[in-house]
Amino acid sequence: MKALVYTAPHKVEVQDVPAPEGRSGAAKIKMHYCGVCGTDIGIFAGKHPRATAPLVLGHEFVGTIEEIQDGSGRFAPGDRVVAYPLLSCGECLACRTGHPHVCKSLKLIGIDQDGGMADHAWVDEDVLFKVPDGMTDKIAALVEPLAVVVRSLHQARFDVLDSTVVTGAGPIGVLTAIVLKHSGASRIVVSDIDQARLDVCKSLGLETVNVKDTNLVDYINETTNEEGVDIVFECSGAPSSAAEMTKICRIGGTICMTGIHKEARPVDLRDMNFKEQLLIGSRVYTKQEFEMSVAYAQTIAEDLEKVVTQIIPLSESEGIFDMIADPAVNTVKVLVDCQA
Repeated sequence: MKALVYTAPHKVEVQDVPAPEGRSGAAKIKMHYCGVCGTDIGIFAGKHPRATAPLVLGHEFVGTIEEIQDGSGRFAPGDRVVAYPLLSCGECLACRTGHPHVCKSLKLIGIDQDGGMADHAWVDEDVLFKVPDGMTDKIAALVEPLAVVVRSLHQARFDVLDSTVVTGAGPIGVLTAIVLKHSGASRIVVSDIDQARLDVCKSLGLETVNVKDTNLVDYINETTNEEGVDIVFECSGAPSSAAEMTKICRIGGTICMTGIHKEARPVDLRDMNFKEQLLIGSRVYTKQEFEMSVAYAQTIAEDLEKVVTQIIPLSESEGIFDMIADPAVNTVKVLVDCQA
């Protein structure tokens, strides 16, 4: 079996690895596409605290079931599926109180066990969801990051006609803006330093600010009569965004931490006091939100198509992280074709 294996910091290899053994209640899946996530980039850099080499990467995948051992009857060979990749303990306070998606010892496929950047994998049947007929594999591969966004809108208590700023035009930021567009936001401003990514946003009809050239706080103040926007979705993980997010959010507004900052950041808590702002975190998604995202992806498929900027054959994927890091390549979302 061929797989993209993390072998050491800044090193991945396409290897022939032993095929995993089947197990009761699991399905053998022929992988089609697997998305590259910011988490995968962190693993490649050697910065993920749990991921240890050797590890088959990938938790955003779509494939076709080839075999099921002791199945429930919900699935059959030939079904296309995506997987809810969260692994919860079932015993901690979060799990006992109905919040297993933020389990104290939460683990993920592709981080704590081998993932989907391979030509085949065995996945437990109880985390699989059927891909609707008519949905392309490319769109299905975006279900997992789309679920991250659905969760963040729920956490932010987004309402129709809210005005918004999305800081960061990476995959999650662009997906956030797309969902806001289809959910009735009155205004969506996307900021970044990467003009190619902002151009993708423009092609989606979104308002953009290149913060290399324009001060975001000044821009929002000038265009809102110094009032700010209803909700800020912080998707960049950048220290500058953490410093500015309270400045561009209105009195009584909400800041949703969609992107995960890997270290402590300075935040102006005075603004939060005097403007009575709500700061809320968003980590992953519930199983229900993942299921909702499977169906929702098809309704916004035309815009989601523009998020995928490169598809790389598994056989040529050893340089994929260098490609993503190269500003001349202009990537947003990169998929691995697991059968090529």
